[in-house]
Amino acid sequence: MAGFRSLSSGLRALRPEAFGADPRGERMARIRRSPHFKDGVFQNPGGPARTRPSGSTLDFAKVFFDKDTRPRRAPKGPVPLHTTTLADLSRPPATGLRLTWMGHSSVLAEIDGRRVLFDPVWGERCSPFPFAGPKRLHPVPVPLAALGPVDVVVISHDHYDHLDLPTIKALAGTDTLFAVPLGVGAHLERWGVSADRLRELDWHEATKVVGLTLTATPARHFCGRGLRNTQHTLWASWVVAGDEHRVYHSGDTGYFEGFKEIGAEHGPFDATMIQIGAYSDFWPDIHMTPEEGMRAHLDLQGGPEGGPMLPIHWATFNLATHPWAEPGEGTRSAAGAVGARIALPRPGEPFEPTAATIPSEPWWRGVALAPAGGSARGSAEGSSTVGEAVGGAAVKSASDAAAMAQADTVSDGRGSAGKGTEDPEALPAG
Repeated sequence: MAGFRSLSSGLRALRPEAFGADPRGERMARIRRSPHFKDGVFQNPGGPARTRPSGSTLDFAKVFFDKDTRPRRAPKGPVPLHTTTLADLSRPPATGLRLTWMGHSSVLAEIDGRRVLFDPVWGERCSPFPFAGPKRLHPVPVPLAALGPVDVVVISHDHYDHLDLPTIKALAGTDTLFAVPLGVGAHLERWGVSADRLRELDWHEATKVVGLTLTATPARHFCGRGLRNTQHTLWASWVVAGDEHRVYHSGDTGYFEGFKEIGAEHGPFDATMIQIGAYSDFWPDIHMTPEEGMRAHLDLQGGPEGGPMLPIHWATFNLATHPWAEPGEGTRSAAGAVGARIALPRPGEPFEPTAATIPSEPWWRGVALAPAGGSARGSAEGSSTVGEAVGGAAVKSASDAAAMAQADTVSDGRGSAGKGTEDPEALPAG
């Protein structure tokens, strides 16, 4: 037995730091007490969600590596950014609420005098390795140090494009607090965040931080960033409410009826931040299309009259086979069909959701190879897209090195997998 313990300890010592840590002790005991934890894994609302691609690996590979459609998955030139300075961000928002989308799912929310940073990813790649994996399609619009003090960092789940090791380690050196789903705190503690700075919540639990109420709400997704996806860390969407304003961040999720319940209990919202990228016919249960994202927004707001929707989880990393600009075009079309307000800021562009005007121009069209003027998802190249989990199968079949590079996508036999992605400068990884 001592020999087995020694071997186990040695294997843990070889585990890359980016893999984080598995929940143990009282944290694991709390996970087992969760009403959402059953048969050794966290359960999704609305029943089991498919986290492995439907169809064969060959079918997927044909779509993923198609030479005609691949170029459309990245911009043809530099992505237009808005250069925001510390001086800009130090001026209080006139309305009391300001959002700055940094790209992908990273958003700085300034709400009633407090500053909340959602899913901050400032790293160059969303990968456990610095040499492989999905690389940024545009620079970070604002250096992390230029943000100024942040009161609380909110993490939706532990996938690499939402929980970024170099960013968390940089923030660990500040006095910010962290609000995370149940189990995710184990990663942060390994990376230097002290337990007293963690607020670790199950769905429907809330915590009060610097005058804001943060509530973890359900989402339909999955977790995991190591060689085995044990489903021992929870995923969540988040409601943040101040004295005057409230916002919603979806994290990653498939569409489910629970949006109506979240809206009825916590809404309406001054703004919603909704995932509308990296959707897939292979992965319909864990990511939303732009149309589904708009449907979720309407559910949360009780109709099109509420605050605007900010589309997130697109434009920054190549995580699907749909054209790069398609999520933006699809969201514009979906909003126009129902008369809903949407905000379309360039990465780094602050805006105030309750102001009379918000950014609305399709800024991506000048660098998009995909057809402009509407969603292309019905076309031949857009109808079979690949969400963030799809790359597991294709990358593994491509080469052993590629499989290593997307280490969190290796299934442990429980039907879970990690990100399916493509790095246009290197190899598919996630």
